[in-house]
Amino acid sequence: MPISLLALAAGYFIGALPVGFLIVRLLTGKDIRREHSGRSGGTNVLRTAGFWPGLATVVGDILKGASSVWLAHALTGGNEWIKVGAGLLAIVGHNYSVFLMDREDGRLRLRGGAGGAPSVGVAMGFWWPIALIIIPVGGLILYFLGYASVATMSIPVITFVVFTIRALLGVGPWVDVWYPVGAEVLLLWALRPNIVRLLNGTERIVGYRAKRGKRASGERASDGGV
Repeated sequence: MPISLLALAAGYFIGALPVGFLIVRLLTGKDIRREHSGRSGGTNVLRTAGFWPGLATVVGDILKGASSVWLAHALTGGNEWIKVGAGLLAIVGHNYSVFLMDREDGRLRLRGGAGGAPSVGVAMGFWWPIALIIIPVGGLILYFLGYASVATMSIPVITFVVFTIRALLGVGPWVDVWYPVGAEVLLLWALRPNIVRLLNGTERIVGYRAKRGKRASGERASDGGV
């Protein structure tokens, strides 16, 4: 029991490591909590500090998620339920980091990201080849659908499908299927503001649709100048 609790606690604190905050602070001196969305994940780091710091943040956050599962496996001898719990707590730590405690409207608040990158890392901690599925499929959803929030929410769905197929084939445990279920709940909760903007039609568009929109605006401007 003490080892299991240690593995779960380690999952939270590994996830809580503020990778994006530290990268932005070291490179620009800015506080990521005061920039754009205020989140510490790769998307907000990209907006605040540029492509490479954003990429470094994504890689670091993925490693956080994977490390939480790998450590839980090492400490418990492969207890699947503890691995699931540690992975979910890594996402909780990333989204609500004790290291990013902030005061807002006179109240203390734990800041962090939305959980997308660590949720990929946790899935990789269970079965690393899943990255070869999540990353390209998620990338296509992001590029063609145009919403980073939707791409983030799709990660646990993809993971659920893959883990269920592995369980049906007898090459993976059914317990692992509970991880993406819990992860989706955590991501949906963290992305509540984005979901509201999606429903209102005000969510920021990126990728192909954003390029197409700019092209159409440019054509309309050109037509108006004739």
